[in-house]
Amino acid sequence: MNTCIFCKIVTKEIPAEVVYENADFLAFLDIRPLSPGHTLVIPKQHYRWVWDVPNAGAYFEVAKKVALAQQKAFGVEMVLSKIVGEEVPHAHIWIFPDNTAGKTYEKVDIAGNAQKIREFLKN
Repeated sequence: MNTCIFCKIVTKEIPAEVVYENADFLAFLDIRPLSPGHTLVIPKQHYRWVWDVPNAGAYFEVAKKVALAQQKAFGVEMVLSKIVGEEVPHAHIWIFPDNTAGKTYEKVDIAGNAQKIREFLKN
């Protein structure tokens, strides 16, 4: 039995506000965001570390796609990323808009922030 919380998000056992999904990767909003639109990009298959993901190029292309959508959705120039991995033992990349420019968005409006990002991922 897999107890990985991210694997449970992939299988829809645990709800998440998904902004992007393809056959291999899933991007969803963090429930404790550092800034509005803080997104986690994960492989659907369980890998412990980002560096274990065999198609890392495709993985980072998804992260780039989400970051570019965040730039437009939140009107920021800088989108930050972070790869740490000790908080959940499943490969993940944090992508989050820099909110130091004084823009005000509700960090906890998870559904609204997800919708903003999805709108720009359609283009």
